[in-house]
Amino acid sequence: MITVTKEHFSPGQILASGQCFRMEQTEENVYEVIAGDRYLRIRQTEEPDTCLFYCGEEEYQTFWRRYFDLDGCYEAYLQKIDPADTYLAVAAEYGSGIRILQQDLWEMILTFVISQQNNIRRIRGIIRTLSERYGRECRSAEGRIYFSFPAPEELAGVSEEEFRACGLGYRSRYFVSVVRSVLEKEVDLEAVKHMDYPEARKELMKLCGVGGKVADCICLFALHHLEAFPVDTHIKKVLDARYPEGFPFDRYQGFQGVLQQYIFYYDLNNKM
Repeated sequence: MITVTKEHFSPGQILASGQCFRMEQTEENVYEVIAGDRYLRIRQTEEPDTCLFYCGEEEYQTFWRRYFDLDGCYEAYLQKIDPADTYLAVAAEYGSGIRILQQDLWEMILTFVISQQNNIRRIRGIIRTLSERYGRECRSAEGRIYFSFPAPEELAGVSEEEFRACGLGYRSRYFVSVVRSVLEKEVDLEAVKHMDYPEARKELMKLCGVGGKVADCICLFALHHLEAFPVDTHIKKVLDARYPEGFPFDRYQGFQGVLQQYIFYYDLNNKM
């Protein structure tokens, strides 16, 4: 067990920020996360900014510390917000416990293809079904059985009909194409990991079912390109209502995606 004390880190806010769909609250102040083939339980303590990570020191240092971007200085982002922009200042303060996760690229590609025109409950259910059918059965140190997210090789040969049986609907044909494209290196994921944001976004959009918004989500939540600013219908409504003359992207070069998360989380929880 590791005690983690860090400002601007709230598992509950991260859970509700739309970044990941294999993180759940299991009881009051207790969360579980499945990332690829790893499992973690987190408990938020009564001490401010302090959580307990139920894992070993090595696993924390080599995986979870980076996964939750715990070395990122989010106070610096908050301090750069224009105080005259009262909406953004309030939104950022409200969601100041959010950090941008650094998740697996392959998992995020399929996750955000699934997310299109879908709701959170269905997205979670589809991912769970895919993992149980095609991933590997794993067991945590505490005996918790879970399933890894299936690798491209584990999805090779899965038919469109089989994907449909997992609840993917029209996205099934996207999955068949994406799996083939990745396995045949039409899009080389290892190469994508080393590209800058514009190049990575362009490369990801070669994949069937990956448009600009989905590519931006992948760039932000997997590749940690913090300048990516995904605009779905929800965010577009906010920008149209709050920033009719345009959002001041130039002012926030290099961390626009952090602000997108503050806006998304705040507006989702504060319908006006």
